[in-house]
Amino acid sequence: MLRFAYQPVVNAMQMYPEVNAFLLCPTPARWVEAALQNLDVLLIDHANNEKKAAGAAFQFMFQYNDKFDLQAKMSRLAREELRHFEQVISIIKKRGIPMANISSARYAGALRKRVRNHNPYRLTDALIVGAIVEARSCERFAALVPHLDDDLAKFYASLLKSEARHFQDYLKLAYLYGEEADVDGKIEEIRLAERELIESPDPDFRFHSGVPA
Repeated sequence: MLRFAYQPVVNAMQMYPEVNAFLLCPTPARWVEAALQNLDVLLIDHANNEKKAAGAAFQFMFQYNDKFDLQAKMSRLAREELRHFEQVISIIKKRGIPMANISSARYAGALRKRVRNHNPYRLTDALIVGAIVEARSCERFAALVPHLDDDLAKFYASLLKSEARHFQDYLKLAYLYGEEADVDGKIEEIRLAERELIESPDPDFRFHSGVPA
């Protein structure tokens, strides 16, 4: 049964309507229930995801060092993701959760398969994937907040603003470096794939997993 603890002054996702409008489906209630029963896995996978997000930002910076706007956005994003990683690790340690190696979710890999191999489309597609991942992360934090203990709820609520900004940054960069019609079409394609991943049965619980099988 879902339990309610920390309640934000305003419903979290009402503060970020652009995220709800972008995603094609909400997080299923069954995933939230599974998260509450697997907080150790949730936190470890969350920490891993923050490291991966920082690594992805660095990769953009090294691969596209001629793009000033991308360099500036990704530099800030990488610093923030590493700070979030440090915060999650601190929570894991404080709660006495043993660190463990866990496999990655199917989610990000499946989305990256939609990225075309040649530029400029490789860049814009990868930026779109980044936007979708950040939007879903924001939405999932908001879905979890009302059901967590106070400390964890406050921490996840504190991440919403940066996750929503990361989503917007990735999306703006995709439109900056791509043609509007192409970016629009690719967004629709990847959003549909993302909805399928979120709503379909998934044998492994992870932060970005689908409905528990």
